[in-house]
Amino acid sequence: MFTLSSFLLFIGTSIVLILIPGPDLIFAITQGMTNGRKAGFYTAIGLSLGNIVHTLAAALGLSIIITTSVTAFSIFKWAGALYLFYLSYKAIKYRKNPIQINVAEPKSQRSLLLKGLTMNILNPKVAIFFLTFLPQFVQYKHGYVPLQMIILGLIFLILSGIIFALLAYFAGTFSQRLLEKPKFAEYANVTAAIIYIGLGLKLLTTQP
Repeated sequence: MFTLSSFLLFIGTSIVLILIPGPDLIFAITQGMTNGRKAGFYTAIGLSLGNIVHTLAAALGLSIIITTSVTAFSIFKWAGALYLFYLSYKAIKYRKNPIQINVAEPKSQRSLLLKGLTMNILNPKVAIFFLTFLPQFVQYKHGYVPLQMIILGLIFLILSGIIFALLAYFAGTFSQRLLEKPKFAEYANVTAAIIYIGLGLKLLTTQP
Protein backbone atom coordinates (compact mmCIF):
# COMPACT_ATOMS: atom_id res chain seq x y z
CA MET A 1 0.00 0.00 0.00
CA PHE A 2 2.82 2.40 0.92
CA THR A 3 6.38 2.40 -0.36
CA LEU A 4 9.09 2.41 2.29
CA SER A 5 10.47 5.75 1.12
CA SER A 6 7.08 7.52 1.19
CA PHE A 7 6.27 5.99 4.58
CA LEU A 8 9.56 7.13 6.12
CA LEU A 9 9.11 10.57 4.55
CA PHE A 10 5.65 10.79 6.10
CA ILE A 11 7.01 9.83 9.55
CA GLY A 12 9.85 12.36 9.36
CA THR A 13 7.67 15.17 8.04
CA SER A 14 5.00 14.49 10.65
CA ILE A 15 7.49 14.66 13.55
CA VAL A 16 8.87 17.98 12.28
CA LEU A 17 5.39 19.47 11.86
CA ILE A 18 4.27 18.26 15.30
CA LEU A 19 7.30 19.87 16.95
CA ILE A 20 6.59 23.25 15.34
CA PRO A 21 4.88 25.36 18.05
CA GLY A 22 1.19 25.68 17.22
CA PRO A 23 -2.07 26.24 19.14
CA ASP A 24 -2.41 22.58 20.18
CA LEU A 25 1.18 22.19 21.40
CA ILE A 26 1.12 25.53 23.22
CA PHE A 27 -2.22 24.62 24.77
CA ALA A 28 -0.91 21.28 26.07
CA ILE A 29 2.27 22.80 27.49
CA THR A 30 0.30 25.62 29.11
CA GLN A 31 -1.98 23.10 30.79
CA GLY A 32 1.06 21.21 32.06
CA MET A 33 2.67 24.34 33.46
CA THR A 34 -0.46 25.76 35.12
CA ASN A 35 -2.27 22.61 36.28
CA GLY A 36 0.51 20.06 36.69
CA ARG A 37 2.09 17.31 34.63
CA LYS A 38 -0.92 14.95 34.74
CA ALA A 39 -3.17 17.74 33.46
CA GLY A 40 -0.74 18.37 30.62
CA PHE A 41 -0.54 14.67 29.83
CA TYR A 42 -4.30 14.07 29.66
CA THR A 43 -4.90 17.30 27.73
CA ALA A 44 -2.25 16.24 25.21
CA ILE A 45 -3.93 12.86 24.76
CA GLY A 46 -7.29 14.59 24.27
CA LEU A 47 -5.79 16.89 21.64
CA SER A 48 -4.37 13.91 19.78
CA LEU A 49 -7.63 11.97 19.94
CA GLY A 50 -9.35 14.91 18.26
CA ASN A 51 -7.31 14.06 15.17
CA ILE A 52 -9.48 10.96 14.73
CA VAL A 53 -12.38 13.24 13.81
CA HIS A 54 -10.29 15.24 11.34
CA THR A 55 -8.82 12.08 9.82
CA LEU A 56 -12.24 10.55 9.22
CA ALA A 57 -13.56 13.87 7.92
CA ALA A 58 -10.69 14.18 5.47
CA ALA A 59 -11.01 10.54 4.38
CA LEU A 60 -14.73 10.93 3.77
CA GLY A 61 -14.37 14.33 2.14
CA LEU A 62 -16.33 16.18 4.83
CA SER A 63 -13.51 18.68 5.42
CA ILE A 64 -14.08 19.97 1.90
CA ILE A 65 -17.28 21.55 3.22
CA ILE A 66 -15.27 23.59 5.71
CA THR A 67 -12.80 24.76 3.08
CA THR A 68 -15.46 25.65 0.50
CA SER A 69 -18.24 26.99 2.76
CA VAL A 70 -17.54 30.36 4.39
CA THR A 71 -20.45 29.85 6.78
CA ALA A 72 -19.30 26.42 7.98
CA PHE A 73 -15.73 27.66 8.39
CA SER A 74 -16.89 30.70 10.34
CA ILE A 75 -19.03 28.58 12.69
CA PHE A 76 -16.08 26.32 13.55
CA LYS A 77 -13.77 29.31 13.87
CA TRP A 78 -16.02 31.25 16.24
CA ALA A 79 -16.89 28.17 18.30
CA GLY A 80 -13.18 27.42 18.80
CA ALA A 81 -12.35 31.03 19.65
CA LEU A 82 -15.21 31.32 22.16
CA TYR A 83 -14.04 28.11 23.83
CA LEU A 84 -10.55 29.56 24.21
CA PHE A 85 -11.94 32.80 25.62
CA TYR A 86 -13.95 30.73 28.11
CA LEU A 87 -10.77 28.95 29.21
CA SER A 88 -9.11 32.35 29.59
CA TYR A 89 -11.97 33.48 31.85
CA LYS A 90 -11.59 30.32 33.95
CA ALA A 91 -7.84 30.87 34.27
CA ILE A 92 -8.39 34.44 35.51
CA LYS A 93 -11.21 33.45 37.85
CA TYR A 94 -9.13 30.73 39.52
CA ARG A 95 -5.77 32.47 39.13
CA LYS A 96 -4.96 32.19 42.86
CA ASN A 97 -5.51 28.43 42.94
CA PRO A 98 -2.19 26.54 42.81
CA ILE A 99 -3.89 23.64 41.02
CA GLN A 100 -7.20 24.27 39.27
CA ILE A 101 -8.08 20.63 38.61
CA ASN A 102 -7.72 17.61 40.85
CA VAL A 103 -6.38 15.18 38.28
CA ALA A 104 -6.35 12.32 40.78
CA GLU A 105 -10.08 11.82 40.21
CA PRO A 106 -11.17 9.85 37.12
CA LYS A 107 -13.83 12.45 36.37
CA SER A 108 -11.17 15.15 36.25
CA GLN A 109 -9.09 13.05 33.89
CA ARG A 110 -12.08 12.71 31.58
CA SER A 111 -12.69 16.46 31.73
CA LEU A 112 -9.08 17.11 30.70
CA LEU A 113 -9.37 14.66 27.81
CA LEU A 114 -12.60 16.36 26.76
CA LYS A 115 -11.00 19.80 27.01
CA GLY A 116 -8.18 18.78 24.67
CA LEU A 117 -10.57 16.96 22.35
CA THR A 118 -12.85 20.00 22.10
CA MET A 119 -9.93 22.34 21.49
CA ASN A 120 -8.70 20.20 18.60
CA ILE A 121 -12.07 19.49 16.96
CA LEU A 122 -13.12 23.16 17.01
CA ASN A 123 -9.98 24.26 15.19
CA PRO A 124 -10.82 24.47 11.46
CA LYS A 125 -7.13 24.94 10.68
CA VAL A 126 -6.50 21.35 11.81
CA ALA A 127 -9.24 20.10 9.47
CA ILE A 128 -7.64 21.96 6.57
CA PHE A 129 -4.21 20.63 7.54
CA PHE A 130 -5.39 17.02 7.40
CA LEU A 131 -7.20 17.59 4.12
CA THR A 132 -4.09 19.03 2.47
CA PHE A 133 -1.35 17.01 4.23
CA LEU A 134 -2.56 13.41 4.17
CA PRO A 135 -3.36 13.19 0.42
CA GLN A 136 0.27 14.02 -0.41
CA PHE A 137 1.35 10.60 0.90
CA VAL A 138 -1.50 8.51 -0.53
CA GLN A 139 -0.65 5.97 -3.24
CA TYR A 140 -3.67 6.54 -5.48
CA LYS A 141 -2.95 3.57 -7.75
CA HIS A 142 -2.30 1.13 -4.90
CA GLY A 143 -5.07 0.46 -2.39
CA TYR A 144 -8.28 2.08 -1.20
CA VAL A 145 -7.62 5.83 -0.80
CA PRO A 146 -9.88 6.52 2.24
CA LEU A 147 -8.31 3.57 4.09
CA GLN A 148 -4.83 4.86 3.34
CA MET A 149 -5.76 8.30 4.71
CA ILE A 150 -7.18 6.74 7.86
CA ILE A 151 -3.99 4.73 8.41
CA LEU A 152 -1.83 7.82 7.88
CA GLY A 153 -4.06 9.84 10.19
CA LEU A 154 -3.82 7.23 12.94
CA ILE A 155 -0.02 7.19 12.65
CA PHE A 156 0.02 10.99 12.91
CA LEU A 157 -2.30 10.73 15.92
CA ILE A 158 0.06 8.33 17.71
CA LEU A 159 3.11 10.46 16.97
CA SER A 160 1.42 13.68 18.10
CA GLY A 161 0.11 11.98 21.23
CA ILE A 162 3.56 10.79 22.25
CA ILE A 163 5.30 14.09 21.51
CA PHE A 164 2.60 16.32 23.02
CA ALA A 165 2.31 14.16 26.13
CA LEU A 166 6.07 14.12 26.75
CA LEU A 167 6.48 17.87 26.30
CA ALA A 168 3.42 18.70 28.42
CA TYR A 169 4.43 16.22 31.13
CA PHE A 170 7.95 17.59 31.43
CA ALA A 171 6.61 21.16 31.39
CA GLY A 172 4.45 20.16 34.35
CA THR A 173 7.37 18.50 36.10
CA PHE A 174 9.50 21.61 35.68
CA SER A 175 6.88 23.92 37.16
CA GLN A 176 5.37 21.56 39.76
CA ARG A 177 7.37 22.91 42.71
CA LEU A 178 7.00 26.50 41.61
CA LEU A 179 3.22 26.10 41.34
CA GLU A 180 3.10 25.38 45.07
CA LYS A 181 3.98 29.04 45.61
CA PRO A 182 0.75 31.10 45.48
CA LYS A 183 2.29 34.08 43.68
CA PHE A 184 3.81 31.95 40.94
CA ALA A 185 0.53 30.07 40.51
CA GLU A 186 -1.29 33.37 40.07
CA TYR A 187 1.22 34.63 37.50
CA ALA A 188 1.11 31.31 35.66
CA ASN A 189 -2.68 31.39 35.41
CA VAL A 190 -2.68 34.99 34.19
CA THR A 191 -0.05 34.04 31.60
CA ALA A 192 -2.21 31.08 30.55
CA ALA A 193 -5.21 33.40 30.17
CA ILE A 194 -3.21 35.72 27.93
CA ILE A 195 -2.06 32.77 25.83
CA TYR A 196 -5.64 31.51 25.45
CA ILE A 197 -6.80 34.96 24.36
CA GLY A 198 -3.93 35.16 21.88
CA LEU A 199 -4.77 31.75 20.45
CA GLY A 200 -8.43 32.72 20.21
CA LEU A 201 -7.66 35.97 18.39
CA LYS A 202 -5.28 34.14 16.07
CA LEU A 203 -8.01 31.61 15.31
CA LEU A 204 -10.46 34.42 14.49
CA THR A 205 -8.03 35.84 11.93
CA THR A 206 -7.55 32.46 10.23
CA GLN A 207 -8.73 32.41 6.65
CA PRO A 208 -9.94 29.32 4.75
